[in-house]
Amino acid sequence: MSGLSLINARIVLADSIVDGSLDVAGGLIAAIDSGTSAVGEDMDGDYLIPGLVELHTDHLENHYRPRPGVFWDPLAALHAHDVQIAGSGITTVFDSVRVGSDTDMPEMGSHVERLTSAIAAGGRDGWLRAEHLVHLRCELPSHDVIEQFEAHAEHPQTRLASVMDHTPGQRQFRSLEHYKRFYSVGRTQAELERYIDDRLADHARYSAPHRAHIVRRANELGLALASHDDATLAHAEQAIADGVAIAEFPTTLEAAAAAHDGGLAILMGAPNVVRGRSHSGNISATDLVRAGLLDILSSDYVPYALLQAAFVLPQRVDGLGLPAALAKVTLNPARAAGLDDRGQIAIGKRADLVRVSMVGNLPVVRGVWRQGKRVS
Repeated sequence: MSGLSLINARIVLADSIVDGSLDVAGGLIAAIDSGTSAVGEDMDGDYLIPGLVELHTDHLENHYRPRPGVFWDPLAALHAHDVQIAGSGITTVFDSVRVGSDTDMPEMGSHVERLTSAIAAGGRDGWLRAEHLVHLRCELPSHDVIEQFEAHAEHPQTRLASVMDHTPGQRQFRSLEHYKRFYSVGRTQAELERYIDDRLADHARYSAPHRAHIVRRANELGLALASHDDATLAHAEQAIADGVAIAEFPTTLEAAAAAHDGGLAILMGAPNVVRGRSHSGNISATDLVRAGLLDILSSDYVPYALLQAAFVLPQRVDGLGLPAALAKVTLNPARAAGLDDRGQIAIGKRADLVRVSMVGNLPVVRGVWRQGKRVS
């Protein structure tokens, strides 16, 4: 790879911001110098930050299935997704792919195959802007989740698996009324009640043995493991006992505190920060930051929210500087996923870089480099 010099930048390091220049050689950061330099691409005083690391986004599935019953060409869906991801400053993305069929998606296995094959092809053929890895979101009460997990757990891009259970009356849907509002569209009251009864029966039959299998296999394969929507002390204790690394979207302060004390990295949604509250009425991510209990942000359903939240947090949380806020979308997710070669601007790390201008309070992406190569 050819060399690259970026000058006149506000460079955000792990614990400080320096005005200066940065040199890249062989796709790695080779030098960071304070002061002025006359040779290189002028950043005009803009921020230079590490490329963002996204562990949980459903956006690929949204491009693949833009409307109920409408399925897009998977490579075209991946291309559209990739353009938006890179344009939002994300250089490493874990594409969340749900495994486990249900009544809405009775043949989920075939869709998972199309999506993971597209990710592999895009990486192999070299046209992806960001680096795309796979996050298997395992719906435990599904009858075929084990079959689908095993089909893709050893996929070269698979690096993360999460154990989920969206059974009514627990975790994200502890409020049965909230669950009914969420799933009532297109169903009569009688159909909704039957649907709930079926979900409760599936949970009783499948959830515990499926969780045990996936946890064991993920640990055998060296996959990072995440729990999802932990709501109680018992949920957190189970995650700790299972060797989980990441607690995704804990719904209560109790669960978040217990998981954090147990050594898990706490992940919450960046849209929660931007909006100032959870869309489902659960705990505020900003409140967890104030309590010292939030390690990682995820864009979840709005890719640009990841960058926006990192710049919003220092305005809302006293004593939180920009380097610490950006670590929640760069260094911390990289470490939690075992990617120690990226996530910070430091000598020898990957030259995954983002140029950011401030337009009022809005961070605007003006350039993105992955391993020193301009991709957006």
